[in-house]
Amino acid sequence: MKKLMAANWKMYKTWDEARGTAEELVGLAAGKLPADREVLVFPPFTALKAVGDVLGPVAGFSAGGQDYYIQEEGAFTGEIAPKMLKDAGASFGLTGHSERRHVLGENDEYVGAKTAYGLKEGLKVILCIGELIEERKAGRVHEVLERQLRAGLKDVPTDIDPERLSVAYEPVWAIGTGEVAGPAEIVEAHEFTRKILVSIFWKKANEMRILYGGSVKPGNCAEIIALDNVDGVLVGGASLQGQSFSEIVLA
Repeated sequence: MKKLMAANWKMYKTWDEARGTAEELVGLAAGKLPADREVLVFPPFTALKAVGDVLGPVAGFSAGGQDYYIQEEGAFTGEIAPKMLKDAGASFGLTGHSERRHVLGENDEYVGAKTAYGLKEGLKVILCIGELIEERKAGRVHEVLERQLRAGLKDVPTDIDPERLSVAYEPVWAIGTGEVAGPAEIVEAHEFTRKILVSIFWKKANEMRILYGGSVKPGNCAEIIALDNVDGVLVGGASLQGQSFSEIVLA
């Protein structure tokens, strides 16, 4: 199982900036990429084609869409369909990110519908889960993660190719704050996530990647990806510069 080193650029970068960063990343990391690593970038929709054109031809590199709607086409102003993402060069889709849940109001059921639909439409999907700080302080981490996992995977076929489905554990309190979950906290959350995945997908769950996200940086990435059940990272701010993300990719 390859480590998936993923970058989420969120609502940053114009077309030229995104293409330039993608080219810088390839220049810095492509020739040194270990055989056990895979690199994925989620640019904004307007730059997806530009980034996909740069990364697509390079072995071990790919692009993804940060979001999508649960219809093939129609009168859904401002939305984008999985087939449009694929047409622009995306092979992955992202669902359940904390900003979609807690800023833009997506509930567990809708996240689940999107996860299943994206897989059905041929995307590989990363489902994001994670607790708020008040939920952690209340001792509800397992309750929150299980609820998000079971709702998020409710309509996913149990015979899904495990390489097409990943989960990213992102404690909401660690995203963009500089705070990072400690090794024991990460191991516990990932072990519990694996347990729930096994209860749903049985042996296939052991082939599904579980990523960690939350203030991942060049200085802490090597320690994080060495932990049990950590099969990669989902990086926000530190992925916006080619130099810093290349250091994470190669950590």
